Amino acid sequence: MVATEPASIQDIAAATGVDAQSVENTILALQRTYNGEVPEHPRHGFELRQVAEGWRIYARDEYSHVIERFVIGEKTSRLSQAALETLAVVAYRQPVTRGQISAIRGVNVDGVVRTLTARGLIEETGTSESGALHYCTTSQFLEAFGLRSLDDLPPMAPYYPAADQLPDVMDEIESLRR
Repeated sequence: MVATEPASIQDIAAATGVDAQSVENTILALQRTYNGEVPEHPRHGFELRQVAEGWRIYARDEYSHVIERFVIGEKTSRLSQAALETLAVVAYRQPVTRGQISAIRGVNVDGVVRTLTARGLIEETGTSESGALHYCTTSQFLEAFGLRSLDDLPPMAPYYPAADQLPDVMDEIESLRR
């Protein structure tokens, strides 16, 4: 409960001196207990989730409003709509350049990209052939959104083009702008 990042099975095993298989079995048993899957044990207000290559305790979603009022209050700044849209582009298209993000969103994203980078949700991961920086999501992004991996992202809506078709669609949009 005091760890600043998800705890891996190996880290817990090393800290406790218990073998990794026993740690994993215990975590899975606790998860079932907290979920109310064990007879005579009601569902708890918190749950164990595997996120970003580790385990973490979370308050259940149905109690988030209580937690926000009690603990967080006004202290947490939420992401703006522009930041969420930019984050979605990066999550689904990564690795992606700032120019590609701007082309998809139709606006300048320099400030939003700086904000997302400063918050640790995206990071620079190399450069394109033209020298433009590539951006990808981070493990902190996975943790913040309760995801194990990018495979847990919901599928794109059926009316969006497939990822492999998007460059052609973007080229077509650019030709229409000219």
